Amino acid sequence: MNNRKVFVIGLGLIGGSIALAIKKEHKNCMIYGFDIKEDQLKMAKSLGVIDEFVDQVEKGVEDADLIILAAPVKKTEEVLINLASYNLKASAIITDVGSTKEKIVEKAQVLQGKGVTFIGGHPMAGSHKTGVEAAKAHLFENAFYILTPSEGTNMTKIIQLQNWLKGTKAKFIEMSPSQHDQIAGVISHFPHLIAASLVHQVAKIEKEQPLLSNFAAGGFRDITRIASASPVMWRDILIHNKEILLSLLSEWQKEMDYVKGLIEKAEDQSILQYFHSAKMFRDELPIKQKGAIPSFYDLYVDVPDHPGVISDVTGILSKENISITNIRILETREDIMGVLRLSFRSDQDRDRALTCLAENLYEAYISS
Repeated sequence: MNNRKVFVIGLGLIGGSIALAIKKEHKNCMIYGFDIKEDQLKMAKSLGVIDEFVDQVEKGVEDADLIILAAPVKKTEEVLINLASYNLKASAIITDVGSTKEKIVEKAQVLQGKGVTFIGGHPMAGSHKTGVEAAKAHLFENAFYILTPSEGTNMTKIIQLQNWLKGTKAKFIEMSPSQHDQIAGVISHFPHLIAASLVHQVAKIEKEQPLLSNFAAGGFRDITRIASASPVMWRDILIHNKEILLSLLSEWQKEMDYVKGLIEKAEDQSILQYFHSAKMFRDELPIKQKGAIPSFYDLYVDVPDHPGVISDVTGILSKENISITNIRILETREDIMGVLRLSFRSDQDRDRALTCLAENLYEAYISS
């Protein structure tokens, strides 16, 4: 794919990471970028994520062999409509990265007659950081990358898109747009909605119990991490996947009514079985496989109450060139062991950290 042109619309974490993966695999192609934020454009070029940037989408699509729409789903729909009026290379492949697919694939029908091929896409990986400065070529490694081609899409074009994206080292899976939206709704969209609702519940009760937020700073904060995701992105996702989420909410209400009944009747064996079966199913889920919700690669380290212990731990990891993305003190009181929670970019970094800390006589462990 020498001397080919790639145009990325939206230079955040996802768009930037895909650009880096393509550059890594196809060194002779030229990557152009566009973003509504000028600072992101300049940052992308200075970091070598793109080769050049343009100030208008219409300029970027000219002669582009691959066009990647890495914008929020609502914006992606707008871009698709605009593309229908631009001069596009007849053999061009256009793809997106949206978390919903059915409505986007339907909207892409405006491109019929242009000679181009639209193939919906969704790389099911991400990070808790945002912006092009957080982009990594290996962000999607071993993650599922869903492709949702329309019926009748030329198989050659699907293969070409996978060849363009093979630098991501992702696992490509084809499915229908509706099947994708059902699966993503269950294991990604709905959990985000529940996490946000849990936070709202605490926020309301806190008005009567001001100390509540202090107690919610530990485990509650951890299980609701995903509620910190982009509000704009999740607004668009909920609207686009409305029918499936409404159905899931109805089922969830039935589930909560069932649990409410168990509690009202104080059925101890039924309650025990409810938690037991949930534990069994959850414990059998793949551990290292990347899913739709970004994984947290956390390592817990028991540390004594001693000055300099944190700098010692970080120093050990620094010598091994292991980067820590976050560090938090979970518990530290006089005369007892404290606990550090270290977060890493990948499970490989976490496993390396576990090994070298153990070699330095630290008690470190991974909580599943």
